[in-house]
Formats: sequence, C-alpha cells, structure tokens
Amino acid sequence: MKKTVKPMSCILCAVFCVALLAGTLHAATIKWYGYDEGVLLSKNQKKKTFLYFWADWCRYCEKMEKETLSKKEIVEILNNRYIPIKINSDAEKSLATRYSVRGLPTAWFLSETGEKISNLPGYVAPDIFLPILRYIDSDSYKKMTFKEFLEKK
Repeated sequence: MKKTVKPMSCILCAVFCVALLAGTLHAATIKWYGYDEGVLLSKNQKKKTFLYFWADWCRYCEKMEKETLSKKEIVEILNNRYIPIKINSDAEKSLATRYSVRGLPTAWFLSETGEKISNLPGYVAPDIFLPILRYIDSDSYKKMTFKEFLEKK
C-alpha cells in the first residue's frame, strides 16, 4: 500500500517553515521619527525623547547603529518607552547647532515636555547604553547619580 502526502499538508508545512525562518531572520529595528513629528508625539504621548545625531560619513555612527542600536532589548526600550528621533546632522545643521553637537554620534535625552535632560557624545557600547536608557526612563536621574543608580542594582 502506497502512502500519499496530501498537498494541503505540504503547503501548510511550507508556510509554517517560511514563517518560522522569517521570524528568526527579522532583526529588531527602531521606529525612527523626524524631528517635528517626534517632538509632537513625545508631548502627546507623554514620553521622553531620544535624539540621535549621525551622518553618512561617520564610522562611529555606523558602529553605534550596528552594535548598540540594533540590540533587541535596546530597540524594545526605545520603541516602547521613548520617541526615537534620528537626525542627519549634515542635512539638519540648525538642529545640530541648537543641540550643540560637536562630534558624532551624539545622543540627547529630552523630557516629556521637551526639556533637555542630558546628552551622550560618542559611541556607547550596548552594556553601558542599556543602563543609561533605564536610568533616564525611570526618572532616577532626578534623585541620584548614574553611579548610585548602578550601585543600587
């Protein structure tokens, strides 16, 4: 007796395998906003803002995006707890000047009302960047130093 495989079973199996493969290959990405849209969203949603200044020619920006801003946990925090805004400092010179950007990459954290909290110049490794995100998000910067925050954990 010859067993036959039903075509529908093969199709379902193929669809499942493709979906599974796509899920594992899909990298976590930050949902970036433009400056005006992001600032408005931040105020409406009462979320802090993460400004990220970069340029095409900046190798440390590339490194920051590849090694730090692509980590799943960092992406999740930025997408869920902040409004992330990506600013090309060459194309948006007035914004770079407003935020005193002197080197790249440079990050700024803004409060829910748009007030400057702090800036973060240069490349930051993921193991340092993640606690910084948590420190700012938890409002711990209002009551303790970053060093105290790290010691408390």
